[in-house]
Amino acid sequence: MYTVLAIVLPIFALILVGYICRKTDRLGEKAASEINKMVVWLCLPALLFKVTATATWAELWQPGFIISFGAGTLFIFAATVVWRLVTGHSLVTSSIDGLSAGYANTGYIGIPLCAIIFGHQGLQPALISTLIVVCLLFAIAVVFIEIGLQTEKHLGKAFAVVVTALSKNPLVIAPIAGAVWAVTGRGLADPVVHFLDMLAAATTPCALVSLGLFLGRKTSAAKDTKANPWPLVTIKLVGQPLLTWVLAFKVFALTPLWANSAVLLSALPTGTGPFMLAEFYRREAGLISRTILVSTLGSLATLTALIIWMHFGQPPA
Repeated sequence: MYTVLAIVLPIFALILVGYICRKTDRLGEKAASEINKMVVWLCLPALLFKVTATATWAELWQPGFIISFGAGTLFIFAATVVWRLVTGHSLVTSSIDGLSAGYANTGYIGIPLCAIIFGHQGLQPALISTLIVVCLLFAIAVVFIEIGLQTEKHLGKAFAVVVTALSKNPLVIAPIAGAVWAVTGRGLADPVVHFLDMLAAATTPCALVSLGLFLGRKTSAAKDTKANPWPLVTIKLVGQPLLTWVLAFKVFALTPLWANSAVLLSALPTGTGPFMLAEFYRREAGLISRTILVSTLGSLATLTALIIWMHFGQPPA
């Protein structure tokens, strides 16, 4: 419990800082939105570009792990989107909810947790999972949202509008640009790396403070302020790791390190990505913010139980 608490506690501290700043009017009503814009337009694109520009195929090509973690993540996203659509929600709302159910906090919690539990070897699966979540899953969610936002009835026109919107979206452009740069085989100059690192380092704290600012706002009468976060939280903390466990242990029979890390990373709570998208696209973020909070708090128990199971119930990695 202490291992998980030591990593998760700073998350609550940053959210609390933002909450107090809003409640005491140290930061104004538009602060959450403006800080989130900085994250979406500067910090997160810098992180996505650097990660994809400096990654190598030798590090990333782990097909069993990629399919186990990636398929579990994408299936949870797709199933949640379908469920929300069937229950009467729009494609935009369903996509953001699907992201909340499948978007594991691999960056802020997953990387340090894997390093502590698996040692230096754990950084490789943590990096791969981060790429899957923040590049692939995020990009798919953005595409779905852009499609849902279009009112064009003609398929060709709608496609053109979506492509135009995506071509201007920094969260889509940055990883593609990074991948193109990586293909050239040229490294990044030290000043560029330091510049990207400084922006990337601000991603998580700014996103969490923005979340706290949002939670500290005056109560809204929006329709989802009373929405129950537990279905999304249960899918994230229980459904996704169970599905990944089947794929990693039963279907692909991965080695203990890769199988255990796939399950652990899939069991992480919801990251701030869905909240950033909800704010960026000006959608009601009440349900999303509560899902992040509740899943993070609930993960103290579920991650601890999973770590104990891996230690006593499985051969060492």
